[in-house]
Amino acid sequence: MNSNDQTAREKKISCKLTDAEMRKRKATVIASLKKQVIERKELENGFYYQFPGTDRIIDELAAFIKTERLCCDFFDFDLSVKGDASRALLRITGPQGTKSFITTELDL
Repeated sequence: MNSNDQTAREKKISCKLTDAEMRKRKATVIASLKKQVIERKELENGFYYQFPGTDRIIDELAAFIKTERLCCDFFDFDLSVKGDASRALLRITGPQGTKSFITTELDL
């Protein structure tokens, strides 16, 4: 096991936002993204989401990632954008417990 694998396993599955901050985030940023999900697939260690490939969605996803990595540093993000603007793909993965955290805390 390399040191990166060990570090990922040692990260605590928790959000650094207060309850009020999390409620506000769910009502704004996360609610907006939820409305735009075209497809959601469960992965072994997280979820995969497909969105329209518009510039607005890409900007929203980039802002979401930038904020989430500050409050939930155990997440790993992969953002893929089709050059023809047909779709944007977001994978959110992490250590054991990540899937249930996304489902219960983010409701995404």
